Amino acid sequence: MIIKKFQGKTEAEAIESAKKELGQYIVIMNVKPLKKKGLFRFLSSKAVEVTVALEEESERSNARTENKTKPVIVSAPTSFPETMNNAEAPRNYNSQIIKEISEEKKTENNGKAIEDKLDSLQNFLEQQLQKNDEEKEKEKEPDKSDAKENGEQVTFLKLLYNTMLENEINELYANQIIDEIEKLLKPNMTIDYILSNIYQKMILKFEKPQCITPAEKGPKVIYFVGPTGVGKTTTIAKIASKFRVEKKKIALLTADTYRIAAAEQLRTYASILEVPFRVIYTVEEVGQALQDFKEFDYIFVDTAGHSHHNVNQKETIERFIHSVDDLAEKEVYLVLSATTKYRDLVDIANIYTQMTEYKLIFTKLDETTTLGNLLNIKLHTMAPMSYITCGQNVPDDISNFNPQGTVKQLLGGKR
Repeated sequence: MIIKKFQGKTEAEAIESAKKELGQYIVIMNVKPLKKKGLFRFLSSKAVEVTVALEEESERSNARTENKTKPVIVSAPTSFPETMNNAEAPRNYNSQIIKEISEEKKTENNGKAIEDKLDSLQNFLEQQLQKNDEEKEKEKEPDKSDAKENGEQVTFLKLLYNTMLENEINELYANQIIDEIEKLLKPNMTIDYILSNIYQKMILKFEKPQCITPAEKGPKVIYFVGPTGVGKTTTIAKIASKFRVEKKKIALLTADTYRIAAAEQLRTYASILEVPFRVIYTVEEVGQALQDFKEFDYIFVDTAGHSHHNVNQKETIERFIHSVDDLAEKEVYLVLSATTKYRDLVDIANIYTQMTEYKLIFTKLDETTTLGNLLNIKLHTMAPMSYITCGQNVPDDISNFNPQGTVKQLLGGKR
């Protein structure tokens, strides 16, 4: 894997320089403004530094091959203890691993160094950049230290594995990630290098977020679907507010005729945003709304938040979603709560997968300390990530999904 920094006046300029040198398959790992030095630094133009990574061609080929097949259960590394199957094992075992590292290193600071790697991921990526040139020039002969270094690699992988489980990444996906890294392990490979490889591979698994884009012609119809209580209506208001700031013409519709409070809530938001609002009861009324708002940019449709076990409501929503297939461009967003149990999320996602293609929005990230379900559902559905919400404030508590920040947290970094 190649890790390199590029600079430019803007982020786009730096990324373009990276693509010219390394190609289109780069992964953006960090973006930061450069602080000018010197007495007259305030006269200098602003600059941005972008850190990017590029997998070697052999790694990309392996990844493309694996993506063509359905994920299968990969057994945990043979060196992992049997107690992994115990629900309490990951949390208890972490302290044991840190103790093992301290004993193997035989110095008082190294155990803490491994923990610091997880809390300061970007710092270690920077260290890796500085070491790359030295490692290319220096090839060590196998010696007695190899066994010790290999033991440290395995111990570090155990720690990362347990950290992923503590963040509620499903064992299937945690095993797959560790298995991919184990195939790349070589003697003398540094912990920094292992960490940066896992970081990059997990970012690649999330892929770039795909958010709302304009239609080529006419209004685009945006459907928001999902179970009750996940915050669909508030999420619609947040997104609509941002588009209103951009001077876009928006209409708000609701097909949720089961809950009067939900319709009134959206009506209130529409009044504040000064946009049209309409309750629709039949599929035909969606077509009429398209005609009435044909000069608009977007038509947002709130659907009933129902139990995913209710067959009748499912069929109704499916008819609404497909009512515009021959009339306008559309996008469907499945809104899920990050606090919902993994098994329930899988059931919900499977129901909507039967209806239509969709993109993922996760809400209530401020109400949970673990983000593993974001990766779990992304890999289960292979649907694109789009937005995340972290509170009730409209329109502030919403943003585009950030794979870099999410992966850092999943590997033990601080929120």
